[in-house]
Amino acid sequence: MIEILTAWLDGVFVEPSHATLGAFDHAITVGDGLFEATKIVDGEPVALTRHLDRLERSADRAGLDLPMTRSGLADACRAVAERTPGPAKLRLTVTGGAAALSSARGDATGSVLIAAASMPLPAPAAAVTVVEWPRNERGALAGVKSTSYLENVVALAAAKEQGSDEAIFANTVGNLCEGTGSNVFVVIDGRLVTPPLTAGPLAGVTRALVLEVTDAVEEDLPIEAFETAEEAFLTACTRDVQPIGSINGRPLDRVPGPATAAAAAAYLDLISTTPDP
Repeated sequence: MIEILTAWLDGVFVEPSHATLGAFDHAITVGDGLFEATKIVDGEPVALTRHLDRLERSADRAGLDLPMTRSGLADACRAVAERTPGPAKLRLTVTGGAAALSSARGDATGSVLIAAASMPLPAPAAAVTVVEWPRNERGALAGVKSTSYLENVVALAAAKEQGSDEAIFANTVGNLCEGTGSNVFVVIDGRLVTPPLTAGPLAGVTRALVLEVTDAVEEDLPIEAFETAEEAFLTACTRDVQPIGSINGRPLDRVPGPATAAAAAAYLDLISTTPDP
């Protein structure tokens, strides 16, 4: 059971059970909201600057006004982290505000909810399943970290029915895209490869850092290349660099393989010495 440890809502620390939004907030009625998630280590949110950069890009793409300044959001995230030294998960959620019961936005100011929760250690390796539904790399929300996550919920539930921990999407042209809450790296002919952002994945913060500390390249990959890979891993704020142990029920030969082990070591060394790289 995940335990909410700290909650901050619209400028005030509140008991987690009292951190409530209005029933007619557009984030609740139609999923009109944005979020960022990272982990807290020693009272510091990891890579906070990059997460706020992405939040601003998502807000621009979605046409959603942020209710607070960037510096105000940063200060609030750090205040929550100071109260929750970690290791813990920090989630920043921005809502669209009260609106009519339709897709049209209202003129109300949205809310900001920042919460910290207990964070179980990731499994030594992940089992993944490629799901049947494609990710639309040309959709309005491609690259936006939106609270409209039902597509991910359905895909992850389907993967769990197959005994997996994560679902993997291809995009509309049949290339590898991403997981429901992770980016994917694959070793192909001795090269470490991850899908480019044009393939539709979220611009993961951990993904970007791994690209910086390894010789990984961005390249389109047919989903079949992923399904037959001998070494692969996931990246995410709560997974760090997590080896993939099986794909569609097929165990991989090397878990972790040498590229995965090297990427994990380089990434952990980076964030241990520079919490906000």
